[in-house]
Amino acid sequence: MNCNLAQDVLHGYLDGELDAAGAAEFERHLEGCNVCVAELEAQEALRASLKRAQLFEQAPAELRKKFQAARQLVEMPERRSGSDAWRWLAAAAALVLLAYGAWRMVPGFAGEGREARLSAELVDEHIRSLQPGHLNDVVSSDQHTVKPWFDGKLDFAPEVRDFAAQGFPLQGGRLEVVEGRSVAALVYGRRKHTINLFLWPSTASGADSGSRQGYNWVHWNNGNFEMWAVSDVNSGDLQELRKLWQEAK
Repeated sequence: MNCNLAQDVLHGYLDGELDAAGAAEFERHLEGCNVCVAELEAQEALRASLKRAQLFEQAPAELRKKFQAARQLVEMPERRSGSDAWRWLAAAAALVLLAYGAWRMVPGFAGEGREARLSAELVDEHIRSLQPGHLNDVVSSDQHTVKPWFDGKLDFAPEVRDFAAQGFPLQGGRLEVVEGRSVAALVYGRRKHTINLFLWPSTASGADSGSRQGYNWVHWNNGNFEMWAVSDVNSGDLQELRKLWQEAK
C-alpha cells in the first residue's frame, strides 16, 4: 500500500468503514510509514477538538416539550388576526429562549458537570492512545529522560516518577490536549496493561473515581497538579498508583 492510497483509506479507517482485513492492512502500513501516522494523528486531533468544542447538544426533554407547545401556538386555526398571531409567535419564541437559557445556566440542569465531561474526554484520549503509533512520543523507563523531553513543549514542568519496583514501570510520555490546553500524559505498565496518567497544574482540590466504557479512572490532586489515571486495570490498581504518587518525596 503506497502513501497516496493510504491517504484515501485513512478516513475510512477513522470512520470505521473498513472491514477487518482492510483495517489490519492499514495498521500494518502505519507501523512503517511516519507520514501516514502523522496525518492520522492530525485528523484525530481535529476530530477531538471539534468534539470538545461542543458545537451541538441534544435538547433535553423538557425543552423539547416547550418547543412543541410553542409550535402548537403557531399552528392554531386562523381565527386570530395577523397581529394576534405575531404576538403569539413572539411570546412562544420568548418562552423557548427563556427555557434554553435556564437549561444552559442553572448548575446541574444542563446535565453532566465538569468531572463527568472530563472523565469522558480522558477515557476517549486513553482509547485513542492505544492505537498503533499513538501511545508514546518519548519512549523510556528513565524518569530523567522523560521529564526533560517535555521542556519547551509545555508551559509547566510536569513531575515524572518511575514506580517499577512497586509494579508500575514508567514506559514513556506524550503530549495531549485536555479542555483546550496542552497537558502531559505519562504512560505506565501494570502487568500486561497500560495506564495513562494525565497531569497539569491546578489549584483545585478533590478526589474521585469511576468507570466509563469498561475503563476505570481515578482523579486526585498531588501538590499543585491535577491528576487523572485511566486504564482497563481494576480500580484498586489505580488507587495504588495514586497512593504511590501521594507518598513519593
